Order: sequence, then structure tokens, then C-alpha cells
Amino acid sequence: MADRVTVIGYDGAPLSAAARTALASATLVAGGARHLDAVRVPEAAERVVMGNVHVAARRISEHRGTAVVVASGDPGFFGIVRILRRPEYGLELEIVPAVSSVAHAFARASMPWDDAKVVSAHGRELRRAVNVCRAYGKVAVLTGPGSGPAELGLMLRGVPRTFVVCENLGTDSEEVTMLAADKAADRTWSDPNVVIVVGPNPATSAPAGWLAGQRSTFPGPVRGWGLADDAYDHDGAAITGAEVRAVALGRLGPRPGDLVWDIGAGSGAMSVEIARHGAAVIAVDRDPTGCEHISANAARYGVEVQIVPGTAPDVLSHLPDPDAVFVGGGGADVVAACAARRPERVVAALPAVESVGAVHEALAGAGYAVEGTLLQPSRLAPAGGTAHRLQPGEPVFVVWGERL
Repeated sequence: MADRVTVIGYDGAPLSAAARTALASATLVAGGARHLDAVRVPEAAERVVMGNVHVAARRISEHRGTAVVVASGDPGFFGIVRILRRPEYGLELEIVPAVSSVAHAFARASMPWDDAKVVSAHGRELRRAVNVCRAYGKVAVLTGPGSGPAELGLMLRGVPRTFVVCENLGTDSEEVTMLAADKAADRTWSDPNVVIVVGPNPATSAPAGWLAGQRSTFPGPVRGWGLADDAYDHDGAAITGAEVRAVALGRLGPRPGDLVWDIGAGSGAMSVEIARHGAAVIAVDRDPTGCEHISANAARYGVEVQIVPGTAPDVLSHLPDPDAVFVGGGGADVVAACAARRPERVVAALPAVESVGAVHEALAGAGYAVEGTLLQPSRLAPAGGTAHRLQPGEPVFVVWGERL
């Protein structure tokens, strides 16, 4: 195995003394073609142009001598270090980082980024990165071939977002472009690039929080889920009861990178609680008053919810594929239309027992393992002095299916 492996980050600036010393003594230097052209490689050193990084890592592990790997920015941040640290290569690393491309991009945009999410679409599924951009107001996307600004803009159509596209950072051809997301598909972009995706109201000057990647404007502390009904603005609009929300959230399992539909969203209480778990949410409701409540409640809790006015199942064909679906309003036909899009999980809240059989049949017929439960809350209510009584609520059947 290599006697020593130094991983050098390169951001276009002059190399540090430690990086120059490592390069001067290297007997093997690996990196992308542009990196090898940008640094001074000793004439006697073997040059390894990285295409397949695993092949390159194996060659480095077989080399007897001192090896250097040159990579973009901070190689420990979505970079080569994770691969080189794999036990099958048996390499001991020394890392000399440079400024990461994400830090570089936010500096060029003159924006703080301690409240930003960072996702990688380089060699990964783009839709999960897109869903994070739907759910959060400030996201940096590390792009790659086939998952660049154009593709990102196409998948975010209908979502109000601004792109700051940073191309060729740290080079003479560096370029920073700000444009609406729906205009990104009209151009050809050069690799590599980083895209900062910004919502309509970025909190660029708000007080700093204490946890990186979180909204500094989030009102809190707000703990738990299944919040009380009066925690939401719902005058005149339907609301899913707190007990049903608590059980449904446990069955949906929303998480960052997911897209969840909330069908028959009513006041948006369920949408808000799903979004507070980090998932992107599309709320569908036919009532204009309900849509107003959804918008108000999303703003109240500082979350992003895309509102689609209309009636299910008619409007569903225009929506991107979901990872999970909550049906708070609609019968077996709506559940069947949702299941036809093959989300991992579907949860339905049904007020009448007569609907349970048809919904069960729709889910089972679509290839889901189906379970359910009856919820009938009995909440404590004051009865004078220190006495309390139980106030029975309406029964609700919760039926859920998990894709087989």
C-alpha cells in the first residue's frame, strides 16, 4: 500500500505550503484532468486521471511510495475522502482542505449559509434534492451531469424559487448568474457548478440560530406533533383532529427528501406537521377558504407548503410522484388514484365505517399491505372547580397501506 496519501483540496487559489511540499515529494498524483493541469506535478511522478474513483483508489492502494490526490474544494465534504477511507483500500490519509464549493458559492452570492440545507445530486437521485428545495427556503445543490440547473428548474416548475448558479468557481471562467427557476432550462450550463435555490422570502439578515441548516426564523420552541386543534387557524375549514394527526404521522413517516401529498387538506394542519418533519408537501383542497387557512398556517409555523386548489382525483395527474400520501378528504376512488402512483405509504382518515371496506380493497388491490384502527378521542373538559369530565369526540377510522 502507499506509504503516505495526502489529499489536497483545490479551489483555484495558490496552494498552501503544506500542499506544495506534499506535491513536491509525490511519486503518484491522482485527480481530475483539470486538477492535474492546474497544479505542479513532479515529472517523475505517475499521473492517474480519475474517471472511475474506485479504480483510482485501488491503484493508489497498490502504489509503493507517496501519493497525492487533488480534488475540488474541501475533499471531506461530499468528496473523495469518504471513498478513500473505505476499509478495503487500507489507506491512511492526511487532508489539506481548501474552501468548499458551497462556501465559495455563498460568498459569491453575498449570503450567509448557516441556515441553508446542502444536498448533493452528483451521481445521486435528483428528485430527493428537488424535494428538499421544495421544503426549505435556502438550499445549495451540488450538481452533476444530467442533474444540473436546467433539470432542477424543470422539476421545480410551479414552485416560486430563484436560482443563483455558480459556474467554474475559482477559475478564470467563473460566472455567477441569478435567475428565476423556470428560466434555468433555457440555457446551457458548464460543469462543475453549484446552484443556490432561494425561496421567495429568504431570511438573509435575520439573527443567527444555533444549529446549522435550520431556519433562524422558526417560531419556537414548538415541540412534538399532533398539536392542539386551536394551534391552527381553521375557522370555517375542516381540521384533522390532533389524535388522528399523531397516528397518521407515525404511519406516514415523513422525512427530508420525501414529497407528501395531503389530499383534502382543509385547514392545512396535517400539511404543516408533515412539513415540520422536513418533507416537501403539496396540499390539495377544493375550498378557497381552506386554501387561505393552509397558507396562513404554513406561514405561522415557518414551513413551505405548495397549495394546489382543485378536486381530487382530477388534479392529481398534474402533480409530481409522491413518496407518501395522506387522504383526509375523499373516498375509495381518491385512495385508488393515489395508490396508482405507487407511493411507499398511503394513509386515509375515514369518518364512516362504510368507507373502510372499499378503501381496504382499493389499497390491497394496488399491492399494499393494509392495516387500520379506530380512534375515538375522549378529551378532558372542565366540569366546574377542579372537576373534569370526558368529552367524547367523533370516531375516525385510520386505514393505512404500505407498498409491498
